[in-house]
Amino acid sequence: MQPNSDFDAARLARSLLRRSRQGALATLMPGSGDPYCSLVNVASHPDGSPILLISRLALHTRNLLGDARASLMLDERAEGDPLEGSRIMLSGRAEQASGDDVAILRRRYLNAHPSSEAFVNFKDFSFFRIRPTGAHLVAGFGRIVDLKPEQFLTGIADAAALLEAEQGAVDHMNADHRDAMNLYATKLLGAKTDDWRCTGCDPCGMDLQAGTTTLRLDFPQRIVTPAALRQILRQLADQARAAATI
Repeated sequence: MQPNSDFDAARLARSLLRRSRQGALATLMPGSGDPYCSLVNVASHPDGSPILLISRLALHTRNLLGDARASLMLDERAEGDPLEGSRIMLSGRAEQASGDDVAILRRRYLNAHPSSEAFVNFKDFSFFRIRPTGAHLVAGFGRIVDLKPEQFLTGIADAAALLEAEQGAVDHMNADHRDAMNLYATKLLGAKTDDWRCTGCDPCGMDLQAGTTTLRLDFPQRIVTPAALRQILRQLADQARAAATI
């Protein structure tokens, strides 16, 4: 089915990847190849691909270690009929993190799930990253589309300086600029006043979270340096303050 002309499928897919904190993970049973589905917590890599923290004691982890093929269903958890909400099904391969990759997966995941600090160092737990090969997006009648990874993942090859500074920016925003984040959430994104905090920044936007509620603040243009990040956050704060006076 072709999407409606006013429907930005790639933008919605990116938003779902950034905002989702739980998903249904489908893996394959060794030997039989039977499908197995389980509920997992998720976070997002700077490029938008899903991050998992899972235990080798869990059946889904043993399945992935035997066959890395997996699919992950993410949805908006809309009130009322859940089928009215948007959802995306990713297919791909789940890769266990190693070397330098562990640090970035760890900090991104713990920013989204701070309670995981209690067990993240347990020896049976490991970080996995799902490398998508495609996605199937359903967002209502006339809004069903298949997407390639390059359509919904964020390019980060030119953003090394930004990613290196990301955690410092997150910590700074959470320590010194909670008022600005509340303005972003309420005046730019239409959310309610809450204890909003930053969980991540990437070339295309910022992720905000308050309790179990998540938001995606898209930037008006792509940025790849810490200086550009500071400038665009000031610009958005000014815009939000102006909206607050109307």
